[in-house]
Amino acid sequence: MARIFCIANQKGGVGKTTTTVNLAAGLAKVGQRVLMIDLDPQGNATMGSGIDKRQLELTVYDVLLESATVAEARITADKCGYDVLGANRELAGAEVEMVAIDRREKRLRTALAAVGAEYDFILIDCPPSLSLLTLNGLCAAHGVIVPMQCEYFALEGLTDLVNTIKQVHANLNKNLQIIGLLRVMFDPRITLQQQVAEQLKSHFGNKVFDTVIPRNVRLAEAPSYGLPGVVFDPSAKGSQAFLAFAQELVVKMPGASASANVGATASAPAPVVAPQQSVAPPAATETPAPNDVQ
Repeated sequence: MARIFCIANQKGGVGKTTTTVNLAAGLAKVGQRVLMIDLDPQGNATMGSGIDKRQLELTVYDVLLESATVAEARITADKCGYDVLGANRELAGAEVEMVAIDRREKRLRTALAAVGAEYDFILIDCPPSLSLLTLNGLCAAHGVIVPMQCEYFALEGLTDLVNTIKQVHANLNKNLQIIGLLRVMFDPRITLQQQVAEQLKSHFGNKVFDTVIPRNVRLAEAPSYGLPGVVFDPSAKGSQAFLAFAQELVVKMPGASASANVGATASAPAPVVAPQQSVAPPAATETPAPNDVQ
């Protein structure tokens, strides 16, 4: 069965969509079967995969309302090498429509059970807010990949996200855990970013991915061509970094075919414990202990 990961961070502008589409393309390049799900009504991940969201007949909106299956709504992004369950502005209305229906937070989890055996990885691009859409992603996932900039406000956002994951883990999805922190838009010339990066590695250990995604112009240009950077310019430093990240993830999360069924009871991961205090910048008060991010 597929490994299902949310790419999530409650802070906006940290590169969630860029991470999702480039990781999906990188995993496809190393031979993995990938489904990318766009849970953001803006539909940026859909457009960034070369699919016109305005032309979609079926989207994740239809899947959440159970008027279509994942198999019916998915589209293959031929140039990118992975399948896409797209989104457009209709998705914004799904939250209102789902308020009064049963199992509203587990609609996506149920839908993915039918196609889990067809993929090695399923990546979910979540909106930046804690909404019913994000909750559906977290309830469906085995883990969360957190893209974050090495800046103070990003560290503050990490505290909020860990608290959110703790609540979902305790009440809705016992399998949910943080897979790792991915340092993105990294500029080694900035001393603060170097300090924060080292602090993350020191406190969170193997919960921080070894791969670092540099700030890269070609990655920023790629969406205007409707392609992930990994496909648009494979030789760019950012593209090479995402390919390395895909390879690291495959090594770190082996045996996808042996993964538990979506919604099945698996061996419980260590509980997600929220930090007891705000995350502080370097040379200030202490960051949460490593066990806070499980």
